[in-house]
Amino acid sequence: MRKGQNPAKFVKDVARPQRITVALLNYIPFLSGFYAETLDVLKASLESMRKDAGLPFDLMVFDNGSCEEVREYLVNEKEEGRIQYLILSEKNLGKGGAWNMMLTGAPGDIIAYTDADVLFSPNWLSRSVEILETFPNVGMVTARPFRTPPEFYESTLNWARSNAKLEEGQFIPWQTFLEFNLSLGQTEEENKKVYAETKDWKITYRPSTAAQDVVAYAGASHWQFTAYKSTLAQFLPFDMDKPMGQVRQLDKRMNEAGLLRLMVSDPLAMNMSNTMGYLRGELGKQKVKSKAGFTKRVLELSPIKKILLAVYNKIFSWYYS
Repeated sequence: MRKGQNPAKFVKDVARPQRITVALLNYIPFLSGFYAETLDVLKASLESMRKDAGLPFDLMVFDNGSCEEVREYLVNEKEEGRIQYLILSEKNLGKGGAWNMMLTGAPGDIIAYTDADVLFSPNWLSRSVEILETFPNVGMVTARPFRTPPEFYESTLNWARSNAKLEEGQFIPWQTFLEFNLSLGQTEEENKKVYAETKDWKITYRPSTAAQDVVAYAGASHWQFTAYKSTLAQFLPFDMDKPMGQVRQLDKRMNEAGLLRLMVSDPLAMNMSNTMGYLRGELGKQKVKSKAGFTKRVLELSPIKKILLAVYNKIFSWYYS
C-alpha cells in the first residue's frame, strides 16, 4: 500500500541531453603485458577530448568487460560528473555488440564515436560537425586525414566530381602521414613507398547557404567518426561474430549506400595504440640498432616465437574468452 505522494510528481523540469553525444568504447581486461599502459592511454584520451572540443557534448562510455581497476576508475569519473552515461558490461560483447547498444542508446542527435586510444586536438568536434552539417548526405566524418582504401569512398568521389571541386594530389604532409602509420606498428621505410604511390582526394564545397568554402578529404574510418544518429540507425544492428576484424562493415556499407565518407583537413585525432609512447615523444624516433643479446636472438627465432605467442594466446583465451 502506498503511503504519501511520490516526490517526483512535484519536479517541474528534467535535464535535457546535449545535442551531441561522444560515445567511447573501452576494453582493458587486465593491466599487464599488452595492456600494461592502456589505463593511462584511456585517461589521456578522455582528458584530451574534453579539453577544447569546440562544442558542448555529453560523454557516454561503454566498458566492454574490463578489469576491476578500470571499472573503479570509470565509476569514479561518473560520480565526479565527468562521464554523463556509463554502461558496464559484464562480458566482452565485441565491437559489434557494443555498437548496437551505444549507437542506439546515445541520446544525442549527433554521435561522435571513438575508440579508447584516441588523442584529440582542440576543436576536433566542432571541425567534424562543420563538415557533417555543410556537406549533403554525409555518412561519417573522421577528425584526421589519412589514406584509407579507395574502394570505401567511391561514392564520395562520384558525388564530388559533379557537385564540388575535386583535386587529386599529395595533400597530406609526409610527417602527418608517417606519424599515423608509425602508430600502427609500421616502419618508416615501408611507408616511403606507400606515400609515393598513393594520393589524397581534396574536396572543396560551398553550399548556397554558406559564406565560405569548406574543405574535406575523401575517406573516413570506424575507429573515430562523427555522424547523425538517424544515419547510423540505417546500419543497425551489426552482426559480428568476432570481437575485432569485422568493423569495416560500417565503412563498406556506408559507401554502398551512397553516403559521403569524409575527413577533416588537419590531424585533430591521433591513434595512441596501447602505450603512452606518442606522448613521451617516442613515436617516429630513429632507433639505433645494436647487436641483440643472445636471449633476444633466440626469442626472435621463428619456431620459438610462434610457440610462445601461441601459449600467450591460449592463456588469454582461458581467462577472457
